[in-house]
Amino acid sequence: MFTSHSTSENKSESYLNEDTLTAFFEDLRAKEYSRLDKTNQTYLDFTGGNLYAISQLEEHRKMLEENVFGNPHSSNPTSHKSTILIEEAREKVINFFNAQDYYCVFTANASAGIKIIGEGYPFKDGHLLLLSDNHNSINGMREFCKKTEGSVSYAPIHYQDLRIDEIALNNLLSQHQTTQNKLFSFPAQSNVSGIKHDLAWVEKAQQKGWDVLLDAAAFVPTSHLDLSKIQPDFVSMSFYKIFGYPTGIGCLLIHKNKFEKINKPWFAGGTVNFASVLGNRHVLANAHERFEDGTINYLDIPAIKIGLDFIENIGINKINRRISILTQKLITELNNIKHSNGQKVVQLFGSTQKEYKGGTIIMNFMDKNQKSYHFTEVEQLANQNLISIRTGCFCNPGLDEINSCISNEDMANYFFNWGEDFNSLSKSHHYKMDFLGKMRGAVRVSVGIATIQKDIDIFLDFVRSFQNK
Repeated sequence: MFTSHSTSENKSESYLNEDTLTAFFEDLRAKEYSRLDKTNQTYLDFTGGNLYAISQLEEHRKMLEENVFGNPHSSNPTSHKSTILIEEAREKVINFFNAQDYYCVFTANASAGIKIIGEGYPFKDGHLLLLSDNHNSINGMREFCKKTEGSVSYAPIHYQDLRIDEIALNNLLSQHQTTQNKLFSFPAQSNVSGIKHDLAWVEKAQQKGWDVLLDAAAFVPTSHLDLSKIQPDFVSMSFYKIFGYPTGIGCLLIHKNKFEKINKPWFAGGTVNFASVLGNRHVLANAHERFEDGTINYLDIPAIKIGLDFIENIGINKINRRISILTQKLITELNNIKHSNGQKVVQLFGSTQKEYKGGTIIMNFMDKNQKSYHFTEVEQLANQNLISIRTGCFCNPGLDEINSCISNEDMANYFFNWGEDFNSLSKSHHYKMDFLGKMRGAVRVSVGIATIQKDIDIFLDFVRSFQNK
């Protein structure tokens, strides 16, 4: 496995100068991600999914090749071996995030962890407060809330910089003072704009009597989340976002003080200490097993420790600084690319200040008359150049509606046009834009651990190809 040059380097990684960081990550790219250059791929979709290092695969393959693993729900030798490695991975997750006060529940992905909270939180006569900038996996919790007679509200964000409207959020958090069960959920980092939302809102909400679910999926690949300092009640994430391999595994971290508040509505294999057919009774397991339904992915979960070891050997703060440098360079260069009439070729959304910005940039491509290109056209041209970007609404309708200046009245008219036949709303994207008379969707570019200057230069040349058109 690729390791950093020395232990002392990790301790002082945030102070490394730019040239040293560049050399380090160029070396990392050559050793661990050389397939990008061999296949002439320019990968700029790290928020969509990170890339795995070759050493991760080699270590995991060797583990599988040299051992025999069985279903962990037993005490036989092969089962016991699986159990040991699974618990090592669980302990690694807890230590990596300083989450000693939490249970680590392995899930299929971040969405599956969020669903556990959505279906188990006592929403009856309770309230769910969401940020307008949320992934649909969070937005979907409102359906659980509404079906149990709870109420739902959204906190706005500013159009100008896509950051939280602090006055509005403070007011919303001050409401529902007599409500016993109220849950606030927001992303540590937007999956669309890359804006890092202030984690101080966790404690501010808790002081006003709210439980907090933090969506950390877009944040933890390039930023350190220390759960001994910031203590949301629930945290969801997906591991492929952090180190690429394996896919299909995430985790939900549940603070031990709030574990019993989540009511599991059913039971499955592995989630009970006792179940009876004749007695028609069951007793749920007391810790993480309660929410790990059926046979967990015991062959891939050990690869989680391998992946976290890989990130730890590099240093998450080193990765963070590298991403910040690349992002700011990219933003600066994009703002400098203009048509001959002085108009910018791309329109960037949200704050570009580095203290609020992760490695994700959202934009629209503009012609010389400042008319937006449709994102599908941009994506098709990028595909032809083997440039992987992502386009659309990114499963975050709230942010897209803000960026596209869609009003409540616009959406009310759109839904009213279709009455109760919501299935027919699956009309084409172009139809929706024609009805609303406004652009929907954008282009998203995200840098990550394997990004080097060559990737930035290729994308900038691609942007320049739109000049004066």
